[in-house]
Amino acid sequence: MSLAARVTTLIVAVLAVVGGVIFVVAHYLLGGPPTVDFAAATSGQVNVTMQTDASSDPATVPDHPTWVSYFIKSPASGSWVHTTLFQVPAHTRVNVTILGYDGSTPVRNQVWGQVSGTTGGVADYGGKPVKTVNGWNGPYLIQHTFAIPSLNLSVPVEAGPATCTTGPCTNNQHSTTTFSFMTPAQPGAYRWQCFVPCGLSYLDGNGGPMQTFGYMTGNMQVVS
Repeated sequence: MSLAARVTTLIVAVLAVVGGVIFVVAHYLLGGPPTVDFAAATSGQVNVTMQTDASSDPATVPDHPTWVSYFIKSPASGSWVHTTLFQVPAHTRVNVTILGYDGSTPVRNQVWGQVSGTTGGVADYGGKPVKTVNGWNGPYLIQHTFAIPSLNLSVPVEAGPATCTTGPCTNNQHSTTTFSFMTPAQPGAYRWQCFVPCGLSYLDGNGGPMQTFGYMTGNMQVVS
């Protein structure tokens, strides 16, 4: 092989490596779900609204539209964002509303039916305060949970009528789970996730969406 051919081959190889690095950085490190920013209202509280869906519109969620997923409503635009990352102020009351469009999935352990870490130690289901949800026979059935283990916060999300399976859903036929909690004074990233195994076709239901940002696990970024 001539010197010119070797130099050309080397340049092509280097460009291929550089291109691969750029793809990895852009696709995996910079291509993650966006963060929805919630600023404190004049009352010193923030309101976070989410919804759960059994699947998603491929135009909105092209990577895994068949995965179960959370969406977060942007306070700025009022639109539903496919993400599980949100930012809230430190030492602030957060009022959470979760609209449930997914059907019921029995919990593996009834500990996930217990409400903990919320204001008053309760969550409201259709306006009724409840401390414990029986995930097997009601009167409220569970579809998912919203839990931040480092804050001892865990709330079972009531199952919906499953009238809309392709999120983000906009009809009014859903369950409504509401609760409040105080964010910690210490800024940082606080991981949250669902603990109801809902990753169908994965071992024990704990793979896929259960461990992927933008679906059933996320971060609450607390800022000062």
